[in-house]
Amino acid sequence: MSKLASKVAVITGGNSGIGLGIAQEFKHEGAVGAIVGRNQETLASAAAQLGDKFIAINADVTSLTDLERVFKETAEKFGKIDVIVANAGGGTIGTVADIGEADYDKTMDLNLKSVYFTVQKALPYMNDGGSIILIGSNAAHRAYSSFTLYGAAKAAVIYLAKGFSNDLLARKIRANVITPGTTDTPAFDKFVPAEQIQAVKKHYAGVMPVGRIGQPADIGKTAVFLASDDSSFMLGAELLVDGGMTYLAK
Repeated sequence: MSKLASKVAVITGGNSGIGLGIAQEFKHEGAVGAIVGRNQETLASAAAQLGDKFIAINADVTSLTDLERVFKETAEKFGKIDVIVANAGGGTIGTVADIGEADYDKTMDLNLKSVYFTVQKALPYMNDGGSIILIGSNAAHRAYSSFTLYGAAKAAVIYLAKGFSNDLLARKIRANVITPGTTDTPAFDKFVPAEQIQAVKKHYAGVMPVGRIGQPADIGKTAVFLASDDSSFMLGAELLVDGGMTYLAK
Protein backbone atom coordinates (compact mmCIF):
# COMPACT_ATOMS: atom_id res chain seq x y z
CA MET A 1 0.00 0.00 0.00
CA SER A 2 1.26 3.49 -0.81
CA LYS A 3 2.89 5.08 2.21
CA LEU A 4 1.55 8.58 1.51
CA ALA A 5 -1.92 7.80 0.16
CA SER A 6 -4.32 10.71 0.76
CA LYS A 7 -1.57 12.96 2.17
CA VAL A 8 -1.28 16.55 0.91
CA ALA A 9 2.26 17.94 0.65
CA VAL A 10 3.88 21.28 -0.20
CA ILE A 11 7.48 21.19 -1.42
CA THR A 12 9.38 24.44 -1.79
CA GLY A 13 12.08 24.42 -4.44
CA GLY A 14 10.18 21.49 -5.94
CA ASN A 15 10.88 22.54 -9.51
CA SER A 16 14.33 20.92 -9.81
CA GLY A 17 17.08 18.97 -8.09
CA ILE A 18 16.42 17.58 -4.62
CA GLY A 19 12.97 19.18 -4.41
CA LEU A 20 11.82 17.56 -7.64
CA GLY A 21 13.30 14.25 -6.52
CA ILE A 22 11.23 14.48 -3.34
CA ALA A 23 8.08 15.37 -5.28
CA GLN A 24 8.57 12.40 -7.61
CA GLU A 25 8.95 9.97 -4.72
CA PHE A 26 5.93 11.50 -2.97
CA LYS A 27 3.85 11.06 -6.11
CA HIS A 28 5.01 7.44 -6.40
CA GLU A 29 3.79 6.83 -2.84
CA GLY A 30 0.36 8.36 -3.43
CA ALA A 31 0.70 11.96 -2.22
CA VAL A 32 -0.82 15.01 -3.88
CA GLY A 33 -0.07 18.68 -3.37
CA ALA A 34 2.01 21.58 -4.64
CA ILE A 35 5.53 22.29 -5.79
CA VAL A 36 6.84 25.83 -5.40
CA GLY A 37 9.55 27.62 -7.37
CA ARG A 38 10.57 30.91 -8.93
CA ASN A 39 11.76 29.73 -12.36
CA GLN A 40 8.67 29.37 -14.51
CA GLU A 41 10.41 27.26 -17.13
CA THR A 42 11.65 24.59 -14.71
CA LEU A 43 8.41 24.84 -12.75
CA ALA A 44 6.39 24.01 -15.87
CA SER A 45 8.75 21.15 -16.76
CA ALA A 46 8.48 19.69 -13.27
CA ALA A 47 4.69 20.00 -13.29
CA ALA A 48 4.54 18.13 -16.61
CA GLN A 49 6.59 15.30 -15.11
CA LEU A 50 4.41 15.07 -12.01
CA GLY A 51 1.05 15.17 -13.79
CA ASP A 52 -2.25 16.33 -12.35
CA LYS A 53 -1.54 15.14 -8.80
CA PHE A 54 0.58 18.24 -8.12
CA ILE A 55 -0.05 21.89 -8.87
CA ALA A 56 2.84 24.27 -9.57
CA ILE A 57 2.91 27.64 -7.81
CA ASN A 58 5.31 30.37 -8.85
CA ALA A 59 6.37 32.04 -5.63
CA ASP A 60 9.37 33.51 -3.83
CA VAL A 61 9.88 31.82 -0.46
CA THR A 62 11.57 34.94 0.91
CA SER A 63 8.26 36.81 0.47
CA LEU A 64 5.80 36.29 3.32
CA THR A 65 2.94 37.37 1.07
CA ASP A 66 3.92 34.73 -1.48
CA LEU A 67 4.13 32.06 1.23
CA GLU A 68 0.65 32.87 2.48
CA ARG A 69 -0.64 32.55 -1.09
CA VAL A 70 1.08 29.17 -1.55
CA PHE A 71 -0.65 27.56 1.42
CA LYS A 72 -4.00 29.20 0.76
CA GLU A 73 -4.03 27.96 -2.85
CA THR A 74 -2.94 24.46 -1.88
CA ALA A 75 -5.57 24.17 0.84
CA GLU A 76 -8.28 25.46 -1.51
CA LYS A 77 -7.31 22.82 -4.07
CA PHE A 78 -6.67 19.79 -1.85
CA GLY A 79 -7.92 20.59 1.64
CA LYS A 80 -5.79 20.57 4.78
CA ILE A 81 -2.04 20.03 4.37
CA ASP A 82 -0.24 17.08 5.96
CA VAL A 83 3.41 17.55 4.96
CA ILE A 84 5.64 20.58 4.48
CA VAL A 85 9.07 20.20 2.87
CA ALA A 86 11.13 23.39 3.29
CA ASN A 87 13.69 22.60 0.62
CA ALA A 88 14.34 25.90 -1.19
CA GLY A 89 17.84 27.24 -0.62
CA GLY A 90 21.04 28.45 -2.25
CA GLY A 91 22.76 31.82 -2.21
CA THR A 92 26.27 33.20 -2.42
CA ILE A 93 29.40 31.24 -1.63
CA GLY A 94 32.57 32.92 -0.47
CA THR A 95 34.75 33.55 2.55
CA VAL A 96 34.23 35.93 5.45
CA ALA A 97 36.59 38.30 3.63
CA ASP A 98 34.41 38.26 0.51
CA ILE A 99 30.74 38.29 1.46
CA GLY A 100 29.31 41.72 2.17
CA GLU A 101 26.05 42.76 3.77
CA ALA A 102 23.85 42.43 0.68
CA ASP A 103 24.98 38.87 -0.06
CA TYR A 104 24.81 38.01 3.64
CA ASP A 105 21.18 39.12 3.79
CA LYS A 106 20.32 37.30 0.56
CA THR A 107 21.89 34.04 1.72
CA MET A 108 20.35 34.11 5.19
CA ASP A 109 16.94 35.14 3.86
CA LEU A 110 16.88 32.23 1.41
CA ASN A 111 18.33 29.54 3.67
CA LEU A 112 17.07 30.46 7.13
CA LYS A 113 14.40 33.16 7.21
CA SER A 114 12.44 31.44 4.45
CA VAL A 115 12.45 28.15 6.36
CA TYR A 116 11.15 29.78 9.53
CA PHE A 117 8.34 31.60 7.75
CA THR A 118 7.49 28.70 5.44
CA VAL A 119 6.62 26.75 8.57
CA GLN A 120 4.89 29.65 10.31
CA LYS A 121 2.67 30.47 7.32
CA ALA A 122 1.83 26.78 6.79
CA LEU A 123 0.58 26.16 10.33
CA PRO A 124 -2.98 27.52 9.93
CA TYR A 125 -3.48 25.12 7.01
CA MET A 126 -1.83 22.02 8.52
CA ASN A 127 -3.52 19.00 9.99
CA ASP A 128 -2.59 18.15 13.57
CA GLY A 129 -0.22 15.20 13.50
CA GLY A 130 1.45 16.45 10.33
CA SER A 131 5.11 16.31 9.35
CA ILE A 132 7.56 19.13 8.68
CA ILE A 133 10.70 18.16 6.77
CA LEU A 134 13.61 20.59 6.64
CA ILE A 135 16.64 20.23 4.35
CA GLY A 136 20.02 20.82 5.92
CA SER A 137 23.50 20.29 4.48
CA ASN A 138 26.62 18.51 5.62
CA ALA A 139 28.27 21.91 5.15
CA ALA A 140 26.82 22.52 8.63
CA HIS A 141 29.20 19.84 9.95
CA ARG A 142 32.29 20.17 7.73
CA ALA A 143 34.10 23.44 7.02
CA TYR A 144 34.15 23.40 3.24
CA SER A 145 36.05 26.20 1.51
CA SER A 146 33.85 29.24 0.79
CA PHE A 147 30.73 27.70 2.38
CA THR A 148 31.05 29.52 5.72
CA LEU A 149 27.79 31.46 5.61
CA TYR A 150 25.77 28.75 3.87
CA GLY A 151 26.96 26.18 6.40
CA ALA A 152 26.09 28.48 9.29
CA ALA A 153 22.56 28.97 7.93
CA LYS A 154 22.10 25.22 7.53
CA ALA A 155 23.37 24.61 11.06
CA ALA A 156 20.59 26.89 12.25
CA VAL A 157 18.08 24.96 10.12
CA ILE A 158 19.16 21.74 11.85
CA TYR A 159 18.39 23.39 15.18
CA LEU A 160 14.99 24.58 13.93
CA ALA A 161 13.85 20.96 13.59
CA LYS A 162 14.28 20.62 17.35
CA GLY A 163 12.72 23.98 18.17
CA PHE A 164 9.73 23.53 15.88
CA SER A 165 9.04 20.07 17.29
CA ASN A 166 9.04 21.47 20.80
CA ASP A 167 6.84 24.42 19.83
CA LEU A 168 4.27 22.16 18.16
CA LEU A 169 4.01 19.31 20.66
CA ALA A 170 0.42 20.20 21.50
CA ARG A 171 -0.57 19.73 17.86
CA LYS A 172 1.51 16.56 17.45
CA ILE A 173 3.24 18.11 14.44
CA ARG A 174 6.77 16.74 14.22
CA ALA A 175 9.73 18.40 12.50
CA ASN A 176 12.84 16.57 11.32
CA VAL A 177 15.72 17.44 9.03
CA ILE A 178 17.44 15.61 6.19
CA THR A 179 21.09 16.52 5.72
CA PRO A 180 22.36 15.72 2.21
CA GLY A 181 25.92 15.71 1.04
CA THR A 182 27.04 16.34 -2.54
CA THR A 183 24.04 15.57 -4.74
CA ASP A 184 23.69 15.47 -8.52
CA THR A 185 21.51 18.53 -9.13
CA PRO A 186 21.47 21.55 -11.48
CA ALA A 187 23.38 23.45 -8.77
CA PHE A 188 26.57 22.18 -10.41
CA ASP A 189 25.70 24.30 -13.45
CA LYS A 190 25.68 27.44 -11.30
CA PHE A 191 29.07 26.97 -9.67
CA VAL A 192 31.13 24.90 -12.11
CA PRO A 193 31.98 25.66 -15.78
CA ALA A 194 30.19 23.25 -18.12
CA GLU A 195 33.39 21.64 -19.36
CA GLN A 196 34.47 20.82 -15.79
CA ILE A 197 31.21 19.40 -14.41
CA GLN A 198 31.92 15.73 -15.10
CA ALA A 199 35.43 15.98 -13.68
CA VAL A 200 34.12 17.67 -10.54
CA LYS A 201 31.43 15.02 -10.07
CA LYS A 202 34.05 12.30 -10.51
CA HIS A 203 36.24 13.99 -7.90
CA TYR A 204 33.43 14.12 -5.35
CA ALA A 205 32.49 10.51 -6.05
CA GLY A 206 36.11 9.55 -5.36
CA VAL A 207 36.22 11.20 -1.94
CA MET A 208 32.80 10.02 -0.76
CA PRO A 209 33.00 6.82 1.31
CA VAL A 210 30.04 5.28 -0.55
CA GLY A 211 31.87 5.75 -3.87
CA ARG A 212 29.30 7.94 -5.65
CA ILE A 213 27.57 11.28 -5.30
CA GLY A 214 23.98 11.40 -4.14
CA GLN A 215 20.93 11.40 -6.38
CA PRO A 216 17.73 13.38 -5.72
CA ALA A 217 15.91 10.05 -5.30
CA ASP A 218 18.18 9.22 -2.34
CA ILE A 219 16.83 12.27 -0.54
CA GLY A 220 13.32 11.66 -1.85
CA LYS A 221 13.10 8.18 -0.38
CA THR A 222 14.23 9.49 3.00
CA ALA A 223 11.65 12.26 2.79
CA VAL A 224 8.94 9.65 2.14
CA PHE A 225 9.87 7.97 5.42
CA LEU A 226 9.71 11.25 7.35
CA ALA A 227 6.41 12.22 5.69
CA SER A 228 4.82 8.85 6.47
CA ASP A 229 3.40 7.53 9.69
CA ASP A 230 6.45 5.23 9.90
CA SER A 231 8.37 8.13 11.46
CA SER A 232 5.68 9.14 13.98
CA PHE A 233 8.09 8.52 16.90
CA MET A 234 10.76 10.88 15.52
CA LEU A 235 10.89 14.53 16.55
CA GLY A 236 13.74 16.97 16.03
CA ALA A 237 15.96 14.33 14.45
CA GLU A 238 18.63 14.80 11.79
CA LEU A 239 19.08 12.11 9.17
CA LEU A 240 22.45 12.29 7.42
CA VAL A 241 21.98 11.19 3.80
CA ASP A 242 25.46 12.13 2.64
CA GLY A 243 27.20 8.95 1.52
CA GLY A 244 29.21 8.83 4.74
CA MET A 245 30.92 12.21 4.23
CA THR A 246 30.24 13.65 7.65
CA TYR A 247 31.40 10.73 9.78
CA LEU A 248 33.60 8.58 7.55
CA ALA A 249 35.42 10.78 5.04
CA LYS A 250 39.07 11.50 5.64
